[in-house]
Amino acid sequence: MLIRSALFNIAFWAWIAVLGLCGIPLVCVYRPFAFTIARAWGAGSLWLLRVLCNITYEVRGREHIPKGAALIASKHQSAWDTIIFWVLLDRPAYVLKRELIFFPVFGWYLVWLKNIYIDRKSGASAMKQMLREAKARAKENRPIIIFPEGTRMSPGSASLYHPGVAALYQSLQLPVVPVALNSGYLWQKNAFVKKPGTITIEFLENITHGMKNREFLTKLQNVIEEACCKL
Repeated sequence: MLIRSALFNIAFWAWIAVLGLCGIPLVCVYRPFAFTIARAWGAGSLWLLRVLCNITYEVRGREHIPKGAALIASKHQSAWDTIIFWVLLDRPAYVLKRELIFFPVFGWYLVWLKNIYIDRKSGASAMKQMLREAKARAKENRPIIIFPEGTRMSPGSASLYHPGVAALYQSLQLPVVPVALNSGYLWQKNAFVKKPGTITIEFLENITHGMKNREFLTKLQNVIEEACCKL
């Protein structure tokens, strides 16, 4: 596993560098080509995981994914979670911390893909900016990905869900799709070694509108955490 993981890490970063650099001229000519690059990056990364680390994945609940704009609220256990939605969904927009856009090449694509950035140091203004950008992405008929806990959590652990997801729920009036997964058992947070096996990601029944913030957050957390425990 150590050797396989080392080979994967080398191949993974090489794939980012080669694909990203080669795609820059194309994106400069035709900006939407960045989505093709992102999907190719995701598919290639999952292929490397399968070939080098013997990690595959299973998708459940595809019938719960609405067409077009939606709010996808996902558990976050692993870097794998940031890859999979580029493959499963059409032109997703991630809610990300602003620091990521300053990474060479990788950060440029995050900007070109018009993701939604949060400057955690900006306080209330960060929430307003997030809502403004999320509304713009929803008008483009894109699914919006948010990790309600704000960071990766180890399997079996949970933290309070941030109020930002409730603000999006109230403001956007979009279908909310809870997502459960168990990626952290095979690709742990900050872990070098990747363990072989099958990751399961499950799209759960949509949460309807009409709830107050506290009620919504409680329901969202209960639904996701219970489903993750079953996985």
